Amino acid sequence: MYIIQVASECAPVSKVGGLGDVVYGLSRELELRGHTVELILPMYDNMRYDHIWGLHEAYKDLWVPWYSGSVHCSVFCGWVYGRLCFFIRPHSSDDYFDRGCYYGCPDDPMRFAFFSKAVLEFLQQSNKKPDVIHCHDWQTGLLPVMLFEVYQWHGMAHQRVCYTIHNFKHQGIAGVDVLWATGLNNEAYYFQYNRLRDNFNPFALNFMKSGIVYSNSFNTVSPHHAWEAHHTEVGCGLQGTIRENQEKYSGILNGVDYTIWNPEGDTYIPQPYDPDSYEVKALNKKALRDRLGLQDAPDKPIVCYIGRLDQQKGVHLVHHSIYYSLGQGAQYVLLGSATEPAIRDWFAHEKAFLDSNPDCHLELAFNEELSHLIYAGADIIVVPSNYEPCGLTQLISLKYGTVPVVRGVGGLVSTVFDWDYDEVRPKEERNGFVFYQTDETALESSLGRALDLWKNEPKYFKQLVLQGMAYDYSWNTSGQQYIDVYEHIRYKP
Repeated sequence: MYIIQVASECAPVSKVGGLGDVVYGLSRELELRGHTVELILPMYDNMRYDHIWGLHEAYKDLWVPWYSGSVHCSVFCGWVYGRLCFFIRPHSSDDYFDRGCYYGCPDDPMRFAFFSKAVLEFLQQSNKKPDVIHCHDWQTGLLPVMLFEVYQWHGMAHQRVCYTIHNFKHQGIAGVDVLWATGLNNEAYYFQYNRLRDNFNPFALNFMKSGIVYSNSFNTVSPHHAWEAHHTEVGCGLQGTIRENQEKYSGILNGVDYTIWNPEGDTYIPQPYDPDSYEVKALNKKALRDRLGLQDAPDKPIVCYIGRLDQQKGVHLVHHSIYYSLGQGAQYVLLGSATEPAIRDWFAHEKAFLDSNPDCHLELAFNEELSHLIYAGADIIVVPSNYEPCGLTQLISLKYGTVPVVRGVGGLVSTVFDWDYDEVRPKEERNGFVFYQTDETALESSLGRALDLWKNEPKYFKQLVLQGMAYDYSWNTSGQQYIDVYEHIRYKP
């Protein structure tokens, strides 16, 4: 099959969160299975251009209809670690992708509506005929609308859309202007409840709802989260839309690209290791302490947190885990950036207070290279999310022999099985610790058990580590599930 991935991120060129990792990892897996894959992305001014090989202008005069005129664009092409990527660069005073950021602008809905329109124009004008266009998150939610309502009548009648939702919280809300900008125009038609109209605001359009309604198949990124979004408030108001379209809905667990996240060949850590040489992990632990200025304390485990600091990630429990771990005689390392000023100020205060503590280091930014060393050097990782569609953190930590302590939601409960209490997996298949409530006592119950096992039963802690390292959360299984979806929806003459 010929598949085109359309997304606002692709690691490592443009990455804010797990979306970028998923787009790259899935594309690689599909290619390994013999399919032709191309990616289309915005050309941000702040991308990591050092990760693109052979970048050149491939299509000079892409004119994208916009309002009553058109916007001139260039399409650049280059290779990102073997993946063929096209980057759309508009030449417009709006500077849609020359903002020094990926998201966070007041006109984000219009920026990505333009991107979706430009993608379809590029496919049409360059005569590309993919079997499946795989769109990701709200930023591409209008693409299937424009494909079905406009472009299928202009030579694209056989293209089909798979739409993947990575986070229901961010849905892309816009007003009527987006209809006039994209050429959809017909307000009365698109503001009907069963089309683009937001479920709660009759004067707004919802990009994510649009993608659900108009795609040929849509999914989220773990089976349990698919159920949560359908039946609980985790669907963020889209539960009714999911129910009305449930015949084309599924949950497919994200995978991890083990060519990047694997301690056996990780170039960012000083000492590679595998399950047979697990003891070598101690050398990475020492390297982590040396790099971050922690005291050399072999009798202390290292607890870590890696990820965004925001409400989704259970930031109040992240904060509590710092002081609880230190109080239990452990060391603590945090790597993450805050998404809100209040949270940023809160953790900046904590960093100032704890900077002189030889057992604690808070790194209030995101550093991809450092994250590899933390995964390789820590003993336990905390993932206390309020909700988590899939989560890559716990999947990566398992591969690196770092025991996850997670809240039992979304993809976390689908991938981590409690050492003491799991009722489905036998003891020899369990790989971490799980708690279910959102209070501090619940976190302490699981994190305390993890620390106790490390301190008092090292033999069993090692067993737990090795059982976690044995899990295969690569794209192997998930890649096949996506191919099955593509085969189901593709045009068959």
